[in-house]
Amino acid sequence: MLDNNPLLTSFDIAPFSKIKNEHFLPAFQEALKIARQEIDAITQNKATPTFENTIEALVYSGQQLDRISSVFFNLNSAETNEHIQKIAQEVSPMLSEFGNDITLNEALFSRVKSIYAQKDSLDLTPEQMTLLEKNYKSFSRNGANLPEDKKSRLREIDAALAKLKLTFGENVLAETNAYELHLTNEADLAGMPEGAKEAAAALAKSKDKEGWLITLDYPSYIPFMKYADNRELRKELSLAFGSRAFKGNDHDNQNNVLEIVNLRHERANLLGYETHAHFVLEERMAKTPEKVLGFLNDLLAKAKPAAQREFAQLENFAKAQDNLDQLQKWDSAYYSEKLKQKLFSLDDEQLKPYFKLENVIDGVFSISSKLFGLQFEQVFDIDTYHEEVKTYRVLDTQGNFVSLFYADFHPRDGKRGGAWMTSFKSQMVKDGVNERPHISNVCNFTPSTPSKPSLLTFNEVTTLFHEFGHGLHGMLANTIYPSLSGTSVYWDFVELPSQMLENWCYEKEALELFATHYETGEVIPMELIQKIKDSATFQEGMQTLRQLSFGLLDMSWHGQDPSGIKDVKAFETAAFADTSLYPATPETCMSTAFSHIFQGGYSSGYYSYKWAEVLDADAFEYFKEHGILNPEAGAQFKEHVLSKGGTEDPMVLYKRFRGREPKPEALLKRAGLL
Repeated sequence: MLDNNPLLTSFDIAPFSKIKNEHFLPAFQEALKIARQEIDAITQNKATPTFENTIEALVYSGQQLDRISSVFFNLNSAETNEHIQKIAQEVSPMLSEFGNDITLNEALFSRVKSIYAQKDSLDLTPEQMTLLEKNYKSFSRNGANLPEDKKSRLREIDAALAKLKLTFGENVLAETNAYELHLTNEADLAGMPEGAKEAAAALAKSKDKEGWLITLDYPSYIPFMKYADNRELRKELSLAFGSRAFKGNDHDNQNNVLEIVNLRHERANLLGYETHAHFVLEERMAKTPEKVLGFLNDLLAKAKPAAQREFAQLENFAKAQDNLDQLQKWDSAYYSEKLKQKLFSLDDEQLKPYFKLENVIDGVFSISSKLFGLQFEQVFDIDTYHEEVKTYRVLDTQGNFVSLFYADFHPRDGKRGGAWMTSFKSQMVKDGVNERPHISNVCNFTPSTPSKPSLLTFNEVTTLFHEFGHGLHGMLANTIYPSLSGTSVYWDFVELPSQMLENWCYEKEALELFATHYETGEVIPMELIQKIKDSATFQEGMQTLRQLSFGLLDMSWHGQDPSGIKDVKAFETAAFADTSLYPATPETCMSTAFSHIFQGGYSSGYYSYKWAEVLDADAFEYFKEHGILNPEAGAQFKEHVLSKGGTEDPMVLYKRFRGREPKPEALLKRAGLL
């Protein structure tokens, strides 16, 4: 399997069409062998350890393994199947063990340590200094200073966590895919927009069923919760969504949650940290759990009165509208949408004709062109993993190649829910050549139907801009070392480019570039733009409370000793006590499907969405002062933030761009909470 294995040839662009599932395991095994040989070459080098022969050699090692991993794990997220999931279960512990073999390699650590000890006399650039400090910490934070018995326990924990996280995600995906609401009576779809009904009919037809199908995938789930008049069916769907992996069946995640938090806590203790949150936050802008909790609770104090007022308004509205005695979670989106229509005469169905997917893509390209001097050329000769994936060559104003960009926008079986940015190849400078990155955006947007193109909800428009902001962070990377490139930044800084780009969705000057009616070509009317802006702060208090509740739940799981927690649901209910507005639903549980913190990388980091909102609101004020399509303002942001990756402390980079530290007032003003 090695001779003709496409993953083991030297490839620039991922050769998807040539890769078969059976290529992966032998490719991983061979790449791991090569990576180990590269590490041995560093440790067996008889020359005195230097920055070049140790730190640089280490950062450039394992490149083939990195490429294979990026191809494989991106497929496991966007185009998986049982075979790939099985390989993931096999490969993850191998990769975890290899990571430990590096960080627990005493000969390697002693070389790194000797260079670290003389760092102040080495005349290093800021980027080299960051790389050295990061490398030293990656050893010390992964047990290099531990005695042998504790090192082996650390290995056991890491291998177990790698498998648990995968299992957690597989269970959520299986539960999401297992549920279908199959409707054969059209009356059950009363209130639903035509486009959503058509999509439900197309989904049923694709599965050889009569009538309409509603699933737990967002493009299917959200329109039903927002528009369907049938309250009992909304309840059924809401409880199905909220009880994923919380049913005591084979896909139940309660024990996985408890095992994950206990292993994370034990790992932190082994390394000398009080809790997992203390361990994680040392490498974040926020630095400590106390700072995070102070930040979240301060925002909570400001947002809660507004949230309670908004909730009372919603309750009164539902009572007046339908004589509803008690507002439940499955009523939230439905009555919020009706109230929003009443207050602003605005609903998604009015807006969707102006947001044809292709036009929105052109819009985000056009804004990026004006601000950052980029050109996007769709190309059709790039190998992709699915026919729906679009590919673009990204060039600068001189026609130089900047990046390859993949875009994968619609839901399908084998693709996890949500939206994310990822990369297939990192940017770096090696042997004098600036290797340019290959970046991907993956989303789950409303697909086209037989009679209509893909028309996005406004929320999907902001999601596209959000993920493209991450994409720009990857595409415009211009650093020497791959481990500091693009989005390789502190987790509470990584959301700045993405959340900031969302701001353009609310600005007339930007919307007029792309928001045109898909049938008539008419530019979105000014009154609709004004309504979008006016409604932007609608229920902002409730939205803020919701985000804060997730951040506080995350900190509850990870900011204390979890060994006494026996009941996942009871613990979660207590964590939500200060932020809950709706009556409790005993049959649902957020934690068992909270993939961000139990499968993704957001453990002790969910607060960073709000943290980055402070940064993004403050940064966008700069653009408003200088012109939101001003190329000079764009050049400042590109030079000091987007291109720099993780080469320096993010606050240093931010202050260089803004001239000062960020102020929270811009966020509170934007949210209407001042």
